[in-house]
This record gives sequence, structure tokens and C-alpha cells, in this order.
Amino acid sequence: MATLDKKNVRYNILSIIIYLIGIILIIQLFNLQIVHGEEYLETANSRLTRETTIKAARGNILDCNGNILAGNKINYSLKIYRSKIEEENLNSTILNTINILEANHDTYKDEFPISINPVQYTYQKQDSITKWIEENNLQDGINANEALNYYIAKYGLEQYSLEDARKIISIRYGIEKNGYTSMKGYEISSSISEISVAQFEEMNNSFPGIAIDYTPIRKYYYGSLASHTLGYVGKIDSEEYKINEGYALDDYIGKTGIEFVCEKYLKGTDGIKQTDMSIDGTTTGEYITAEAVEGCDVILTIDAKVQQAAEQALKENIEKINNGGFGEIRQVDTGSAVVLNVKTGEVIALVSYPDFEPELFVNGISSEKWDEYTQEGKSALLNRTIQSAYAPGSIFKMVGAIAALETNKISKEERILCTGIYSGGYHPRCWIYATTGGGHGYLTVSQAIQKSCNCFFYEVGTRIGIETLEQYATYFGLGQKTNVELPGEISGTLAGKTLYDKWGEDWYYGNTLSAVIGQAENNFTPLQMARYIAMLTNGGKQVDISIVKDIVNHDSTSINKEEVQQYINNRLGIKEDDLQDLNIQRENLQTVLEGMQSVTEEGGTAYSIFKNFDIQIGGKTGSAEATGDKTNAWFVGFAPYEAPEIVVVVFVENGSHGYYTAEVTKEIMEAYFGLNDEIEEDKSITPYV
Repeated sequence: MATLDKKNVRYNILSIIIYLIGIILIIQLFNLQIVHGEEYLETANSRLTRETTIKAARGNILDCNGNILAGNKINYSLKIYRSKIEEENLNSTILNTINILEANHDTYKDEFPISINPVQYTYQKQDSITKWIEENNLQDGINANEALNYYIAKYGLEQYSLEDARKIISIRYGIEKNGYTSMKGYEISSSISEISVAQFEEMNNSFPGIAIDYTPIRKYYYGSLASHTLGYVGKIDSEEYKINEGYALDDYIGKTGIEFVCEKYLKGTDGIKQTDMSIDGTTTGEYITAEAVEGCDVILTIDAKVQQAAEQALKENIEKINNGGFGEIRQVDTGSAVVLNVKTGEVIALVSYPDFEPELFVNGISSEKWDEYTQEGKSALLNRTIQSAYAPGSIFKMVGAIAALETNKISKEERILCTGIYSGGYHPRCWIYATTGGGHGYLTVSQAIQKSCNCFFYEVGTRIGIETLEQYATYFGLGQKTNVELPGEISGTLAGKTLYDKWGEDWYYGNTLSAVIGQAENNFTPLQMARYIAMLTNGGKQVDISIVKDIVNHDSTSINKEEVQQYINNRLGIKEDDLQDLNIQRENLQTVLEGMQSVTEEGGTAYSIFKNFDIQIGGKTGSAEATGDKTNAWFVGFAPYEAPEIVVVVFVENGSHGYYTAEVTKEIMEAYFGLNDEIEEDKSITPYV
């Protein structure tokens, strides 16, 4: 019985507690909904929260000395968000906003197709006017003045002057067509000045619904410098959006060059900002819920100082050839230059002419500029160092020389007679025959390189045969991609039986005579030629070409090089080659290099250019026949002769003679070795402003 009483007591106590809790909750609900209901409702309705994306800064692209070639600047865009204000307040806010923008010479969007003073449609064709009238459900045949008055009445602008009403309509019409909400604003201006930013921030309470977005936007600090290497960015298109995760529809993405290749690393991670607003749209508070993380920095092997000197030298050289500075006037529009580190294979400069301004692509290039950049035959967007292949002409002759020496088909002392006309095959002539009616006489291989004697190398081709020539050209990587970390590289073609077998055609002896002097189907990129000369100077050791030196996180740690290489290989579809070291015999190598040295000394084809040069160099001129009765000009050089550091390759389409392009090589070497008084010890350069 006692146990039953205890259970009843516990039950009663529990019931009382539950009743008390219920009473407290009822009282609290009464307090919230009845006593203070209107107060809390007013407070809730007076607060709005907007969440926006903080765009992450794109990683910088730097040269090997730390100069920022591609970085970021802050762009300020102006938007208006929907807020609970009267129409009159909205109109006055828009007018005051436009007045500030105009006072500070900032532009704003205006898609309304009617102008004033005089009032008329801005469309030139009646069909466009008719279409606009139909799209906006206006009366058929309505004239410009009637249409303008319709929108003045529609937006309640009767009390404003015609000029002010027209300003307000420009934004109201844009809002009507594109829409806006409290979360998604209508962009009034894509870019405003810092003066305007300061004024809007200072008078925030006077501009309900107006907000400024701070967005990092790509900046190329040296204009067109290294434009083909850097590439450019632009707004992501629909196809790119489908295959790239983690992007918004208004994001920028790398389109070409390093901007494209290293997109994964350059793109940062966006953050999130929360903005509190009062009911009329004025900002009451802002705070960041997720920090934006900037992209990684990509450090290139490019030396901006040498790059700048190479671009300037090539441009001036092309202008000189065009103006008859070498005694003949040629129509020259394009050229390229490569500077390569002999020991590491790092690209020090990569020049393609004409170039372009990467920054013009950021927000969409104009049709006029696009037409200029894409002219047939001289497109500024083509990277001629890796995307175009040309017959090498006489700069190919060292391949035949090495092949003949290494296979003991000739010796360094042997002298071969050049009469001006070769006795074999189709009896091809040496270039000297056209001017003298004779030949070079007896020449050793070093002398044949110095004089660039065709007949000597016709004999070389006869002795070694096309298989051996093709084999040694392959050793030097000719007709094969260099696998530099840039998009669009081509392989070119190597003349020989392998190519003809692929075509199902027969190879003839006459083809060998053309191939051995760098003609026939031999077509190589300037970067391939630079690798070949680098291998030649180092005794035949393979050279791994690279233009990306390092990729650094925002915390200054380097990303694993193997990871980077794997990513780039996958992105560009690069397959590792299986090239092997040639290991040229020292005596044979010296024989060929001495021939190249003599090219720049007395009696050589480039002597007059280098006769007073402070550094001893080796070089070779080349003139190659091309389609359209053109003669392309090459010069390849390396320096210093005794301990080579760099290789320079210069190519000018229709440049006539390799001697003409030797000037470019000289100026590039002056810049690299600091022989020019304008080159500072710290190798710093001044950005364009």
C-alpha cells in the first residue's frame, strides 16, 4: 500500500511540472505574439541578409627574376538591389547615382534605344525599330517621342527634366529587361573609379539598394610582352562551363598560353560575404563567412629583360628589312626568336611577331581589334615559335656534318671540291654559282660550314644516304615536339623515307640532295631548332625544354614538380619521348663548332655583324626557299664559344638572308650578357603604365 502511495505522489509531482512548463510556454508565446508582436515583426521586416561571392584573386605569373608579368588589379562594379522603397525614392536614387558617375567620368549601362536632343531612335534600320516596338508591346508605328513619353509615364518621371528622366530610364529600362532582386542585383556599371567608390561608401545611407562589388581582374603589367607565352583569360563560355567543375557562369578562365595550361593552379578559391541591410536597402553590417584563397603563383623560366630586348630587336629588324635597310626592300610581316639555356633547356625568351595585348581579351575584345589580330598570313595570335614549321635551309647542314663525321664518311681534314655545279643527281648548283659562275674550290667540313657550301653537303648526302641523315636528325629531336609547357605545339616534318613510306611514295636520290641542305619536306619550329643547336653545343646530350620553373602556393611552398608535370602532360596530351644522348666524339664536335665559329669571324657570312663583339660566339646563317617565291631567313648562334650558356635562334619569314637576322642575335646577346649600358645589374624592368 505504501508503494502505491509513493507512485501516486511521483505522478502528481510530474504532472504539476508539466503543467507549469506548459503555462510558461503559453505566457511566452502570448508575450511574443500579442504584447510585443508588432515590435518584433517590424524589426524582422527591417532586416535583410544578402550572401555574395568574394572572387578569389588569380595567381600571378612571374619571370625568373620575380617580375610580375600577369597579376591583378581591383575592379569596382556598381549594382543596384531591390529594396522596399517608394518609386520616387528609387528614381531619385538612380539619378543621384548617375550624376556621381558622370561627374567622375565613369560610364554606365544604357540599352534604351531612344536619344534626346533631338528625340530619335538610335537604331539605324526601320526593321530594328519595328522589332523593338513589338518586343516591348508598344503601339504599332509609335514614334520616338511617343515611346519616350510612354516610359516617362510608366516610371513616374513627369516631374523631372527631359535630361534627368532619360538618365533614370536608362537604368529602369535595364532593370525591367534583366530583372533584379534583393539577392541578385542589376549591374549599373562594370567598372567605376576609386573616387566614385569613396563617394558611394561615404554616403551609403543616401543610396538605398546601391552596392559596390570588389573583384580582382587580370592585369598584364608589361602590355604585350611575352603575350604568346602568357596567353590571356576571358569569361568562361558554355562549353568550358560544362567540362570545368567549380566555376560560376561569370568566372574568368585561361584561354591560351600559360593562363590555359596552369588554370588549375592559377584559379583561386572564392569566399563568401554576408551583408545585412535595412528594409530600404542601406547596408547595416558586413562580415565574411568564408575567406577567399588566392591562386598559386606560376614562375616562368623567361627573363623579362631579355624577352623585352628580343622583342624590340626583332621588331626593329623586320622594319629595317621592310624599309630596304640591307639594300633590298622585302615585304616582311612575321618572325620569331628563341633564347634557350644550353645546360638546363630553360626558355629564356620566346618571341613571336606580331604580338597582341592580352588585356584586351579580359572583358571581350572589340571586333575591330579582333580583325586586326587575325589577318590572314600575319595573325598576331599564332605562336610562331611552336605552332609554325619552316624549312631550315643551311642551318640544317650541321646535322649532315655530324652524321658524316660520326660514321667516318668524311674526315675533318678531307677537302671536297665545289665547282659550283654538283655532278650527281639532277646536277644542283651551289648558291655561289649564281653570282660568280664558279664554286668555292676545295673545302674542309669546317670551311664548308663557314661558306655554307651546298656542293660540299650534296656530297655528304650522297655518302651517308638518307637513312643516316634521317637517323641523326631524329637524334637531334627534329620533326618532334619539344614538349614545352604551352598549347598548340606542332611536330613539323622530317624529310626522309619514313615520311614517304607513310605517304606510300618512293624516295629518290634527288630528294636526298635537297634534304641534306635543309630543303625538301624538312620543316621545323624555331624552338626545335633551338633544342638542336643546344644539343650540338653540349656534345649531343638530350635537352629537356621547359618554360615553367616553379608553382608556388599562397603560403610560399612549392607544389611537387612531378605532380605539376603530370597535370601539364595530361592537359596538353604530352607523351614522354624516348630520345637518347648522341654522345658526339669530341674531335668531331670541335670540327663542326669551329666551322660555326668561323661564320662570325673574318671570311664568314656574319663577320661584319660580330667583328667588334666582346664575346666570341658560334653561329650559322640560313636562307631557305619557301612557297610563293619567298626566301626565309635564319640565324642560329651560341655563346660564349668556349663555354656555351645560351642558344639564340632568329627567324624572319621572307627575310631573304640569314645575315640580315644576325643583328637580332647580337642585340639579344648584348642584353643577356649585360653588354648594353641600359641593362641594369639587377635585371629589373619597368612595367608599362
